[in-house]
Amino acid sequence: MDPVTRVATPIGQRALIITALAVPLTGWTVHALTLHRRLAAERRDPLTGAQRRAAFEHRAQRLLARHRQDSLLCMVDLDHFKGLNDSQGHAAGDAVLAATGERLARWAGPHGVVGRLGGDEFAVATRMNLNHEHAMEQHLKELVGVLHEPVPTKAGPLAFAASVGAAVPDYLGIHTLPALLRGADVSMYRTKHSGRYGWAEIEDLQAPTVNGRRAGRPGAALLERAA
Repeated sequence: MDPVTRVATPIGQRALIITALAVPLTGWTVHALTLHRRLAAERRDPLTGAQRRAAFEHRAQRLLARHRQDSLLCMVDLDHFKGLNDSQGHAAGDAVLAATGERLARWAGPHGVVGRLGGDEFAVATRMNLNHEHAMEQHLKELVGVLHEPVPTKAGPLAFAASVGAAVPDYLGIHTLPALLRGADVSMYRTKHSGRYGWAEIEDLQAPTVNGRRAGRPGAALLERAA
């Protein structure tokens, strides 16, 4: 037998075996990547890029537990959003929602997480440097400023407003997400009615809820009747 043939045959066999083994491995890799992407897509709201409620709560609770002294939780609600949808159309409303998700993610930074809790209501948990006295006020000013920037649309810049409420775990001495969301929610609605933003006080954490929604906020009465 020709020497070249004797050498080539086992090499060819090994290549065939390696290829045969690689095909199912490649298939599993592609399947795993597809599954991972599908799960990631299911966790995210496609319009805003924000996490859906369950995914947000999981990640936010972990962040708040790990960074007790330098974390911040905010609730954000777009003002007069239904009127904007009715007057400008749903395309304009979608543009505002998408811009809000993007701006919250930019403000929260790589260590933060943004959630769309439903409709025009968002939450964001992130780490912040709260060492100096006015750090919290400065962070909230930056957030409000970012949210109030006009949104570019085909019909021109569209102005809108949002109300922000905050809960500071280290200030409140509480790090459980449901209590902090409740406090931030009370703070946010106080801002919506007074026009002055601030952060939750300890008594805000005691606000009663109806099926998970704070009593007294829109929709709570309907839930109470349905319960």
